[in-house]
Amino acid sequence: MFTGLAQLVEHWSPKPGVGSSSLSTRAKKYNMTGIVKYFKESFEELKSHVSWPGFNEGLNLTVLVAVFSVIFSLIIWGLDSMFSRVIKEFFNIIS
Repeated sequence: MFTGLAQLVEHWSPKPGVGSSSLSTRAKKYNMTGIVKYFKESFEELKSHVSWPGFNEGLNLTVLVAVFSVIFSLIIWGLDSMFSRVIKEFFNIIS
């Protein structure tokens, strides 16, 4: 039985799939069962092993994030307005 060079390289390579251009080797990369298994295991992990906060704690954390988001956006808006005025004045001076 004649074995092609690509099959020999694949067989003796420390990394299976290296050196082969066969369709079966390339098809293994796109195996959807691995992706489906990953999502199933991830969902099971979230359902069984993650400790979720209670409703009141979640509500408090949501309000905290909203307040800090508003504060941070006001700071960014203020800095942007200040730099905009500084740049306008700079161009008024040099022109």
